[in-house]
Amino acid sequence: MASASGSSVRVRFCPSPTGNPHVGLVRTALFNWAFAKHHGGTLVFRIEDTDAARDSEESYNQLLDSMRWLGFDWDEGPEVGGPYAPYRQSQRMDLYRDVAQKLLDRGHAYHCYCSQEELDTRREAARAAGKPSGYDGHCRELTAAQVEEYKAQGREAIVRFRMPDEPIAFTDLVRGEITYLPENVPDYGIVRANGAPLYTLVNPVDDALMEITHVLRGEDLLSSTPRQIALYKALIELGVAKEIPAFGHLPYVMGEGNKKLSKRDPQSSLNLYRERGFLPEGLLNYLSLLGWSLSADQDVFSIDEMVAAFDVTDVNPNPARFDLKKCEAINADHIRMLDVKDFAERCRPWLQAPHAPWAPEAFDEAKWRAIAPHAQTRLKVLSEITDNVDFLFLPEPVFDEASWNKAMKEGSDALLRTARENLEAADWASAESLKEAVLAAGEAHGLKLGKAQAPVRVAVTGRTVGLPLFESLEVLGKEKSLARVDAALARLAG
Repeated sequence: MASASGSSVRVRFCPSPTGNPHVGLVRTALFNWAFAKHHGGTLVFRIEDTDAARDSEESYNQLLDSMRWLGFDWDEGPEVGGPYAPYRQSQRMDLYRDVAQKLLDRGHAYHCYCSQEELDTRREAARAAGKPSGYDGHCRELTAAQVEEYKAQGREAIVRFRMPDEPIAFTDLVRGEITYLPENVPDYGIVRANGAPLYTLVNPVDDALMEITHVLRGEDLLSSTPRQIALYKALIELGVAKEIPAFGHLPYVMGEGNKKLSKRDPQSSLNLYRERGFLPEGLLNYLSLLGWSLSADQDVFSIDEMVAAFDVTDVNPNPARFDLKKCEAINADHIRMLDVKDFAERCRPWLQAPHAPWAPEAFDEAKWRAIAPHAQTRLKVLSEITDNVDFLFLPEPVFDEASWNKAMKEGSDALLRTARENLEAADWASAESLKEAVLAAGEAHGLKLGKAQAPVRVAVTGRTVGLPLFESLEVLGKEKSLARVDAALARLAG
């Protein structure tokens, strides 16, 4: 089998264009991309779109868009081309038909005329007898007369690959030595009765023709590996393949209740993370931890650091649990690592329609630039910026009633009047001066700063928590801030 040796490394990422990309798929893409980058090799991006009933052009375009958003660049594939084009399976059908025929001609495959009902009956009988319930080889050695009889009955045949009657062993890059006994890997279908090739044929054939050296994929495909190794040996004999690739099977990504995270789980959708404002680098940092780590004491790192250190043999074979809170925490670290100008630009989609609740003309670029450094330290995801800065651009704050009731306790009106007097006389070019004004108001009423600033914060921003209060007052400005304190006093009086 292949070994990782410099630029000879060729890996592939080959998703099906069905629905939204999910985080398990992204983790697989990430590990393949990082492995190729680490070894100075080639990443082949291939589209497995042979399922006409489920594949869609919309999903195909979404896949490409997602890859670009994540920062994955591929060396061969759609929009890039390459020596083994085309890279969409739907455009390679003649190749698969040709290989299937060669396998039949050389005796590596045969026609199977068993009906589904017959297969089910024999499987049930095998289970009842305590025997393996896979295909029993019924059509392996049909005579010409039996074939003619089946054809006369109007039966259609699928094509089955003939598995060798011997154990198949290989060294998994993640899991070590694995052996499958022949009774557990029966002959399997590679072409449907209508002539359509199955995944079991097209995937290994494409890997062979594209000279893939390492197959890094999910653990759910582990059981298909002995079948593919046997097929590879046949393809080598036919001159279609040069070598058997090395295989590495990545651990399951688990969701709630320690169940495998599936496409149907809401938290698995990549689009969800894009819409919430995760940074690609933050999301990829977290996904890399689902089975791998840079070091025992470092969870936050750059993609470049990951690429420099990544070795698929270091991947842990045990299932990895997706923890949304940890994912958010790591994303928050990456937000804080951004240059403030970069942060301000990345927030822009959430400062505009349809996310922003204020009129476009109400947005003030100078105010945004001034508040951005203070906002950057508070966000877990970029979408949180909208609620954090809406007080700057709306004509009046949006009051959260629970926050109002929590902050505006008995005596709040007197405190607000004192705070207003002090703020009126304060230096509005200095957040420290504004802090001293509110601190003095609190002391006058026997309150510490934390208690004293709560009514002011709610009066000005509408919320009990948010960006640093005194910097927020400074950016909003004296006139608007005092007008909001006045409005709050009027509401308390009413």
